[in-house]
Order: sequence, then C-alpha cells, then structure tokens
Amino acid sequence: MGHPDNFYSLVADIGGTNTRVALADGRKIVGGTIRRYRNTDFPGLESVLRRYIEDEGGVDPIAACVAVAGPVRDGRATMTNLDWTIDKDTLARATKAETVAILNDLQAQGHALGHLDAANIRTILPGPEGTANAAKLVVGVGTGFNAAPVFDLDQGRIVTPSESGHANLPIRNEMELRLCQFVSTAHGFPAVEDVLSGRGLERAYAFLGQEANDPRECAAKDIMAACDDGSDPRAEDAAALFTRILGTVCGNLSLIQLPFGGVYLVGGVSRAFAPHLTRLGFGDAFRDKGRFAGFMSNFAVHVIEDDYAALTGSAAHLVALGQSN
Repeated sequence: MGHPDNFYSLVADIGGTNTRVALADGRKIVGGTIRRYRNTDFPGLESVLRRYIEDEGGVDPIAACVAVAGPVRDGRATMTNLDWTIDKDTLARATKAETVAILNDLQAQGHALGHLDAANIRTILPGPEGTANAAKLVVGVGTGFNAAPVFDLDQGRIVTPSESGHANLPIRNEMELRLCQFVSTAHGFPAVEDVLSGRGLERAYAFLGQEANDPRECAAKDIMAACDDGSDPRAEDAAALFTRILGTVCGNLSLIQLPFGGVYLVGGVSRAFAPHLTRLGFGDAFRDKGRFAGFMSNFAVHVIEDDYAALTGSAAHLVALGQSN
C-alpha cells in the first residue's frame, strides 16, 4: 500500500502489554491503519515503530506522537509496567518525522475528549451539563491506574500529568484495612493500583478466598466472565469490593479537581466493569462524602468505550500544536 509522504501523522498508544499504532489525518484516525503489537515481541519502541512503518508500506509521517503508560518528564518517558525508556530523539529516529511529541497515556485520553463518537461514551452517573470550559477528569483503570485533569483555557487545552495510581489506597472500614494488609508488598502500604487494576481485581478475589478459608486463584478475565453469567458468587463479591473502592477513589479525585465537566473512566478494566458499576454500588461509594454527599451530584461519570481514544487524543494534540493537517 502507498501513503503520501509528509502528509499523515503517526500516533501510538503504548500500554503495559500491547502497543497500538495508527496514522491520522488531522484528528481523524485513518481507517484500516490501526495495528497492534505485543510488547514482549520487541526490545523497545523504536523496533515497534520501524515494524509499523514497514507494515504500512514505508510510510513517511510528517509528525508523530506517542502516549506512554508511565511518567513523562522533559520529553523522556519511563514505562511503569514495562522496561522501556522513550525519548524524543528515539521517536524522531524511528519515524523520521519532522515534529515529535510524547504524552502520558492519560494526557492523551484527556486530549481525546470532545473528539470521540458519542455512541462510545456510556453514562454511569448523570449530572448537570458543565460549561464549555469546565474542568474534566479522566481516570484510567487497566494494567495500572492513573488520573489526569483536563483544563480548557483561552490558550488551549492543558492536560496535566500525574501518577495517581501510586498514592496510598484509602480505607473506610475494617474489611478494607484487611484487604490493604493482604495486598501489601515489600514497597510498604499498598497503592491505589495494587487493587484498582486487572491484577488488583485478582488480588481482591484471592483476599475473599482467604477471608472464607477457601483460597483459590482466578484470572481477571474469568472473574468478569463469572460476573456476566453469575457462575461464581465470589467473583461477584470481588467485583463489588473493587467497584466500591473505585467509587471512593473517583470521589476523592473529584473533590480535589472539581470536574464539573464530567469524570471519564477509560481503560480495559473500566470498559469491562461498565455494565456492572451501577448495580455493584459505584454511585453510593462515589457520593459517600458525609456532608458533601449532595455536592457530589455535580459530577457526571461516564465510561469511554472507545479502545482507541488515546490514538485520537494523540492526533488532537498534534493538531493543537499546529504540526499536523
């Protein structure tokens, strides 16, 4: 296949397990160009992008932006759950693009807001519609956990990075304290993503087994399958425990950031939980803030069910920089 030189931008979403790469025409992902690569098959991002360029017939992009599941500082990214380090020089060398950018993956999700098909956004908790420049919050639950506020200013959109998944896990009752003690590691008291992630759901399931003196393991995908078909009551209990903690953490983050423009849950685990959040008590836990319980109704909560939103956000970021079509 042939692509015009110096016309499309190249965008990539680098997760803990897979990297997804695509071409974009402005903010629009070019149909048929999304490819997925398993990270374990490659020594680093440069080899992934070179493979993609080869698979796309030697495409020569004008700009490139990658979204990385890890902190980005001074144009250099370190993966949280993958032994890769990524910088702008590497990205420019791999793509030969004239302009390159690196975002935290939650930053990319934030830049996607307003550019996604409404059919891919599921409302969990309705709320009043915010003004055009109201702050928003994206919360990612997948291989790890993170969150990022989104601010639309006169100068443009700003999505500030964070590492919210490594803050201490909140505790509301004795059972949650026992859960924290169960998942504690050599790093000390557990972080949010030690429970609110795919592997965290597995830990919640194992914890309930210990509580019942009937220990057994179950993979996250099997726990969710059992929730769908009702075949394992413990899976339902683990999902409910997970959901209540997710509601508490999202409520805490909402009080910190005041996202009157809405809270947007993203990531594979968020999408898997979307059909179950309401019945498993997400709303009650989200609003359980004492005298501020009523105030919490100011924040609508949605799930973004577009698996490629970070690619769209990366493309939108390049457009905002004025470096793409």
